[in-house]
Amino acid sequence: MMNKMNKPHRTIGVRGALALSLLLVLGACRSPEAGALSGDPLPLLDAPPASDVALGYSIEDLDWQDGARQRAVPARLYWPSKAVSHGATVPLIVFSHGIGGSRRGYSYLGAYWAAQGYATLHVQHVGSDRALWLGNPFGLVGRLQDAAKESEALSRVADVRFALDQLLLGPRGSQIDPARVIAAGHSYGANTVMLLSGAQVVRRGAVMDQLHDPRFKAAIIISAPPFYGETERTAEILKPITIPTLHITATEDVIVIPDYHSDARDRIGVFNATGSAVKSLVVFEGGSHSMFTDRAGTGGVTLNPLVKTATKEVALAFLSQVFEGQSEPLQQWSDRHKAIVNHAKLDLAYQPSSVVRPAGSQVSTGLGMLPSRSEIQQASSTEQ
Repeated sequence: MMNKMNKPHRTIGVRGALALSLLLVLGACRSPEAGALSGDPLPLLDAPPASDVALGYSIEDLDWQDGARQRAVPARLYWPSKAVSHGATVPLIVFSHGIGGSRRGYSYLGAYWAAQGYATLHVQHVGSDRALWLGNPFGLVGRLQDAAKESEALSRVADVRFALDQLLLGPRGSQIDPARVIAAGHSYGANTVMLLSGAQVVRRGAVMDQLHDPRFKAAIIISAPPFYGETERTAEILKPITIPTLHITATEDVIVIPDYHSDARDRIGVFNATGSAVKSLVVFEGGSHSMFTDRAGTGGVTLNPLVKTATKEVALAFLSQVFEGQSEPLQQWSDRHKAIVNHAKLDLAYQPSSVVRPAGSQVSTGLGMLPSRSEIQQASSTEQ
C-alpha cells in the first residue's frame, strides 16, 4: 500500500516505531486540538460524576488499587436503572480509552449503553491516561514515550482484567450476566481489546497467551491502529481472535507520521485478519480518528454527532445479533444511517452470523500504538 506521498509502508521495530511516532509530538503539543484522543476535556476532569436515574442509568466512580502491581486502577461504572428496579442480570461492556484518556472519556457511549440496559465500566489506565497532558510541557515527549512502551500495553491488559475481577467480586457482581461480557475500546484501547480477545503475540519464542481473557464473549473495536513491527505475522497474530467482533472506522481515520501513513485500509486490514467467524465492519464517510471520542468538533461539526449516534447504536444492534440472534436491529440501523456510511468500502448486507469481508491491505503488528496526526495536534487541551 502506498501513502499520500507515494512512499511504501515501512516495517520497523516496535521500539523504532514508537520512538518515531512520539518524537513528532514535540512540535505539535501546543495545538488547540490536543487531547482529542481521549475526548476528555481537561477543565472538566475533576467534576463530580453526574447521575440521572430518570435517564435510565446512574454513575459511580471506583478507585481500586491493584496491590500485586502497586498500581491504581480507577474506573467509572455506568449502571442501568432497570437492573436496580427489576433485580435482573445485565450484560457488561468494559471500555478501554485511547492514549491520554480517562474514565470520564467516551461518556456518550457509557451513558447510552447503560440507558439501554448494558452496564458499562470505563477503565482508566494510569500509565497512559490524562496525566500525560499535565505537568511540565518539556517532559511531554518522555511521558508519551513511556505510555507507548510495550510494558504499558501489557499493563493496560492487566488493568482491564483486574477491574473486571473487582466488579464481579463486588456487590454488583451477582447482577452481571457472565455470558454477556463484552470488551470495547478506541485506538490504543482497541489494541488492548484485541489482546484481551485472543491476539497472540510471540516474545522470546513463546506465545503471550496469558493476555487472553475468555470471560469476554464479544468485542467492539473502534479505530484499531495496526500492530507494528511484525507485518508478516499479522494473520497469525489476529486469527486466534474467534469471538464475535464489530469493527468501526471512517474513511478519514488517518494516522500520519514521517515516512509512514496508515488510513482506513489498515483498519479494514485488522478486520480481515481477525479470525472471528461472526464479525461486521462499519466505515463512515469522512470524519477523523478522534471523532469517536467525546470531542464535538473533530471530524466535522455536522458529521461528528451523527457518527456518535450511529456508533453507540450499531454496537448494541450488533450485540443483539450476537446474543439474541436478531438481525433486524442491524438492518434497521443500516437503513437509518446509510447517508453517512461509505458503501464503496463495504457491503452492508447484515445477516445473522454474517461475515463482511471488504478488500483491504495487510497490517503490521506489535503491542504499542502510534498517535494519529489528529491526536498529536491535540496534545494540549484534551486527550484521546
